[in-house]
Amino acid sequence: MNTVLLDAQQEQSLRTVGLISYLLHTVVAVGAVLPGVQASVLLLLIAVVIDLLKRGDAAGSWQASHFSWRLRSVAWAGFLYLLTAPLWTLFLAPGWIAWVLVSIWFLYRVLRGWLAMNAGRAMA
Repeated sequence: MNTVLLDAQQEQSLRTVGLISYLLHTVVAVGAVLPGVQASVLLLLIAVVIDLLKRGDAAGSWQASHFSWRLRSVAWAGFLYLLTAPLWTLFLAPGWIAWVLVSIWFLYRVLRGWLAMNAGRAMA
């Protein structure tokens, strides 16, 4: 796989975008895990739009993997929330447990990606 090398300005610009996106994802993920601290889904939508608009700038570079990582994390979390939503209507406790587990998984993905980006590593 050929990796595109970015100039210092592009590299810093994409790191800034990644930092903002990971920060927004983290706020939402922490809010999802802690009871009573629900962050707005609007923050997550802003992060997704940023990622969708800027991922082309990272094409072929190691940072492109982070855009894909964040978008896949949101897509899977959304799918898992929808999949487990009926548990809320049937039984409160199983619904709550399922959503807490999905939220913890989402927070793990966000933190893992953020740490890798700060270390200059691509995501697998």
